[in-house]
Amino acid sequence: MIRLKNIFLAQALAFSAIAFGQGTFTSNLPQTYDNRPSSTVKDFSSSEKLMSAKELVDININSMMNDPVLRNANWGFVIYDPKTRKVVSSYNEYASLIPASTTKLLTTDTAVSLLGENFRWITQLEYSGDIDENGNLQGNLYIVGSGDPSLGANKAGASSYSAIVSDFIAAISEKGIKKINGDIIIQTGVFKVNKTQKLPENIVWLENGNYYLPAGSTYEINPQNERLIAKPANPFAENKSFYYISPYIKQMVYADKFDGVGLTTKVADPPAYLANSLRSTMVKRGVGITGKVVTRTTELNPEKRTTITAYQSPTLADIIYYTNQRSDNALAEATLRMVGFQKKGDQTLESGRSVVVEHLKANAFETDGLNYMDGSGLSRNNLVTPISQVKFLTNIMDEKYYKTYFESLPIAGQTGTLKSMFNGEGNGQIFAKTGTLNKVKTLAGYMKTHTGKTLVFSLLINNYAGSMDQVKNRMEQILQPALNL
Repeated sequence: MIRLKNIFLAQALAFSAIAFGQGTFTSNLPQTYDNRPSSTVKDFSSSEKLMSAKELVDININSMMNDPVLRNANWGFVIYDPKTRKVVSSYNEYASLIPASTTKLLTTDTAVSLLGENFRWITQLEYSGDIDENGNLQGNLYIVGSGDPSLGANKAGASSYSAIVSDFIAAISEKGIKKINGDIIIQTGVFKVNKTQKLPENIVWLENGNYYLPAGSTYEINPQNERLIAKPANPFAENKSFYYISPYIKQMVYADKFDGVGLTTKVADPPAYLANSLRSTMVKRGVGITGKVVTRTTELNPEKRTTITAYQSPTLADIIYYTNQRSDNALAEATLRMVGFQKKGDQTLESGRSVVVEHLKANAFETDGLNYMDGSGLSRNNLVTPISQVKFLTNIMDEKYYKTYFESLPIAGQTGTLKSMFNGEGNGQIFAKTGTLNKVKTLAGYMKTHTGKTLVFSLLINNYAGSMDQVKNRMEQILQPALNL
């Protein structure tokens, strides 16, 4: 970390003389958080000609140490030059800090590296038995899921349930099937251990605008309407949030709607809902079916089956773009579990975490200070250092998938979760993942400077004072001078 007091003592003395001579000092009377401007390089206009861009960035950081919003916070900052592989400017860059949703940077990189940009989740429709001359299927329909996190969710270009059902029924008709004398069987072997999984420690359940979704099957229910008796977490809270213990996964689940009687939850959309929608729509359209929807995780004596059709999810590149642009927790957690399934054979949280950490180590990630607990960043037990983030983001620049990864990041003042920041200076020049928890605000990614350089940065702020808008304002003031480097 830069020894700011030693470096800037001479510079500060010189500046003081210039400032007193030219009358650049303003009143030192205290002001409130709401109207108190932070000391930034913009206050040092008369000295700009005497200082380099780097010196102005460093002085700006030094001034932030006494800012009332950041004075008692735990925070770290680093700007890194990916060409020289050297730190340009930094403060507390080796501190282990809560990264919030910048954790998704690690999750999505691991996924695209191990699975490939064109990876897709496949949901297959199959049948067993025989079709007679009258179109009667003497057998079962099978829906074979693969853990598609976007199934029926209209996310990242994914089809809706109704669209998938229509395609399935059209494919059934093309096979000449008019009636099914059997069941619709959901094959969910991917989720065979879902009901016994543990969720990450220290999860933030009641973050305004965030929710935690365990990935997996919820067994023969409509996931949009799972209703249980629940109590509000805090009846006096301005923004009311709720949680409950699901009897299907035996773990706590966050919800954001409460009607006074039951609780409408947000849970992962499983193949079960697709199967029930398929059956009800078939009946409405005159395609008879004698059986019911049945879920099977494993089959000791599997029937011989024939593929009717298959639904493909959007590409992983599309999923990652949606995940990082909107900071989608559900997609991040499902993606984490899919890399675990591909490499370890099951979709447990533990397998996913193990695969991500192994991938990071294999790619020279500095794991000192790292604690990777979940795929989305909702656990407050996640920890990372600013220096490890910038070196990680630098290494990605050499990967063949870098363009896809880079384009998934929100653009300052323009897209995603950065749309409302840097609407003035920095607009369109900062490409980064945001992170937000209670009293945690983070930002990590790339910046294009006015001189045409690409720099990498990490800014992690924990336990700040004041409001969210105030800390976002300080983040802008910290980063904007670096655009002149």
